[in-house]
Amino acid sequence: MRVHKLTLAALAVLAGVSLTACQSGGAANTGQSQPSSVASGSTASSPAGGSTTGASGQNGGTATGGQGTGGQTTAAGTTAAGTTKAAECRTEALGITAVDRTITGDTGGTVVVELKNRSGRACTIGGYAGVDLQTSAGALSAQRSGEPVVRAVLKSGASTYFGISYPTNTSGGSGVRITGLVVTPPDEPHSVTLRWPGAGSLPVTDGSGTPVKVGPIGSAGQGD
Repeated sequence: MRVHKLTLAALAVLAGVSLTACQSGGAANTGQSQPSSVASGSTASSPAGGSTTGASGQNGGTATGGQGTGGQTTAAGTTAAGTTKAAECRTEALGITAVDRTITGDTGGTVVVELKNRSGRACTIGGYAGVDLQTSAGALSAQRSGEPVVRAVLKSGASTYFGISYPTNTSGGSGVRITGLVVTPPDEPHSVTLRWPGAGSLPVTDGSGTPVKVGPIGSAGQGD
């Protein structure tokens, strides 16, 4: 009976040890699966890192693309602006005429000169034209009025104007007879000679009288 009890006790101890071992093994397995889960978590965070890298790559690509596009647009705009700059208006490409625009009651006379672009393409013009009156006493150069200069692009077929003001001869004498008008466009060496459309003479002065004056290109209109 003692032996039987000892046997049962030994069996109980062995069963307890076996059960503990099983539980310990299960905990070990659970412990191993947890690191795997963490590793899996790392793997999951790795795509996040990869996504960040990808986003960085995308941002880099976007930035590169944006800079490339912007650069090309700016460059194209700069090139276009550079290539579309109009050349200077040349004398041979301009139709130049002069008409009397003196208003009744004015103390002086006014002649308006028209410069029409006949080149077939736009050109740039601005500043003061050279103006010389041909007279019985020799050439008389007009003085600049001092008005500000504005440069402008003159389209093909378009016109711009400037005015010439001069003193009229009210002395009753013959004065200085005007025989012609010579106009030289700004920055041009070539001139054109026109018929003088204004009053036939200037008063004889000792140089202290009102001079002949010319305004800048664009300072007069067709009706001035």
